[in-house]
Amino acid sequence: MPRAGLSTGAVVEAALAVVDEQGAAALTLAAVAARTGVATPSLYKHVRSLEALQQLVSAAVTEQFAGVLERAAAGRAGADALRAVAAAYRAYARELPGRYPFAQRVPDPADPAHVSAGERAVGAIFAVLRGYGVAGEAAVDATRMLRSTLHGFVSLELAGGFGLPQSVDHSFDRLVDGADAALRAWPG
Repeated sequence: MPRAGLSTGAVVEAALAVVDEQGAAALTLAAVAARTGVATPSLYKHVRSLEALQQLVSAAVTEQFAGVLERAAAGRAGADALRAVAAAYRAYARELPGRYPFAQRVPDPADPAHVSAGERAVGAIFAVLRGYGVAGEAAVDATRMLRSTLHGFVSLELAGGFGLPQSVDHSFDRLVDGADAALRAWPG
């Protein structure tokens, strides 16, 4: 019989606490079991496997991340929207480095809420791109460019990969300037 008060939602909340405190790599069933005060096999009443738990965490994080991107893009267009979304993207990764990797997973096609959250996150980027006149097939390529650019920068930053003494903030601003120039010249 499941422990009173333990639910799939509570397991996901415990998993989020683990990644917030210890990082994404620390997410194990044993860590979640310890946090919830149950034996590891008891978690199987709520999640099928570590992979299933990771997908549930990803769904929750993607929902949160989509909201961050949507709020940043709201009411803005062009370079203003790009700068706001890029800053929000970076801030999310810096503020929640344990969660950030879970925002990068492909949504589980069997989970409509996860798919919807992923579509919302991409939709926020598509909204930015419309301000540059980039739509349709070209928007897919531009989204991949922008995501790769932002993800690469924040991943290096989180890993301590920028050792030179110059301002990392200044470098990020130049990166966004470069993305703006690329999007203004994007082939339609």
